[in-house]
Amino acid sequence: MEKVLECRGLSYTYPSGKVVFKDIDLMTCKGELVGIVGPTGTGKSTLVRSIAHLIPPTSGHVFLEGVEVTHPSPSIALIHQSIATFPWMTAIDNVKLSLRSEKLPDAEATGIAERMLDLVGLGESKDLYPKEMSGGMRQKMTIARALAASPLVLLLDEPFVYLDEISAESLRREIYALIFNPESTLKSAVLVSHNLREVVELADRIYILRGAPAKVVDEIKVDLPRPRNDRTSEFMEYVDRLHSDLTVKKG
Repeated sequence: MEKVLECRGLSYTYPSGKVVFKDIDLMTCKGELVGIVGPTGTGKSTLVRSIAHLIPPTSGHVFLEGVEVTHPSPSIALIHQSIATFPWMTAIDNVKLSLRSEKLPDAEATGIAERMLDLVGLGESKDLYPKEMSGGMRQKMTIARALAASPLVLLLDEPFVYLDEISAESLRREIYALIFNPESTLKSAVLVSHNLREVVELADRIYILRGAPAKVVDEIKVDLPRPRNDRTSEFMEYVDRLHSDLTVKKG
């Protein structure tokens, strides 16, 4: 398979001297959504920010299509767990923000933003303000904003955690098709989550972090057809294996 994102020996140490994670190796391949799970405090959010170089790693390397990443790049987009929108801007203006650095003519930027909103199913809502939208709609807007910048990799840090369960369930069902839409430039995605069912539902492969400092203790390939039924015994076997990896002491 075509390798897209690769992390080699990635480590991060807080200014206090505490080592958060150490020697993390992971990769994504084309068309893959890769999950990352681990107990609270293992630095999962710090890890995805280090991958994006929003917080440069203390040591190790990140490669995107074989080229080392040394600074933040629009080719790696991050969607935070908090639904970050600008309340005084309409949906289309929120999406156009990601294009500001490209200094495109307004008509061109508007056209790109409209296509991305159409892609996530918000084409009819482009003139709404965030306060006029549901939580699920606002999170779709942040996805449209991320995709408008033509990223190759999308990092999703607990993207459903602040949604009500109905909205979260609906967006989980849609998100794989949204981000890997043929109109998108996206080649792979990384999902951080505490919700084991969520990760099994969405991920093609899953990395499990444990320890202090955190390290990768297991890698699981999820071999289930899509859409996935969380009521089957096969689905629950994956959930049980993740739970065991996260809670049972090794060796």
